Amino acid sequence: MSKQKRQETVERLTQTLDGSTNLYFTDFSGLSVAHMTEFRAKLRAVGARYVVVKNTLARRALDASRVSGIEGSIFTGPTGVVLVGDDPLPAAKVIGDFAKAHTKPTVKIGMVDGAVVEADYVQRLGLLPSRDVLLGQFVGALNGMLYHFVGALKALHEQRQSAAS
Repeated sequence: MSKQKRQETVERLTQTLDGSTNLYFTDFSGLSVAHMTEFRAKLRAVGARYVVVKNTLARRALDASRVSGIEGSIFTGPTGVVLVGDDPLPAAKVIGDFAKAHTKPTVKIGMVDGAVVEADYVQRLGLLPSRDVLLGQFVGALNGMLYHFVGALKALHEQRQSAAS
């Protein structure tokens, strides 16, 4: 790779890092090409991209970007970057589900909403239900509380009616 090509790659990666508030650095060693293709397809389905980066170029891009808190020491071994959109949960879920099935990729470190997070945090994110399921659970809980509240008001009303009679 020529010096000009490396510089363009670093600039592109720097722009990507600066423009992303959610991303995950992973180790993909041990994944076959077929598994890697399947992994990328699953990430694309949830609106994320997977980019394999050279460690040296990634370190340079990280130094040039406004991202802070990620140390260059994570760039050992094969490194891939999951570029996530606005919602970090679907991509974390794909990583977690795929890692359960294939034991790889492993998350080295992540960035969620601009804050650097450890690999355990990303794994816990992957265990959370989707936004729609969480909203459904919330609405169900509210509905249950309202049902009990209406029941209590009805009982109070009946009690006062019987006391007035």
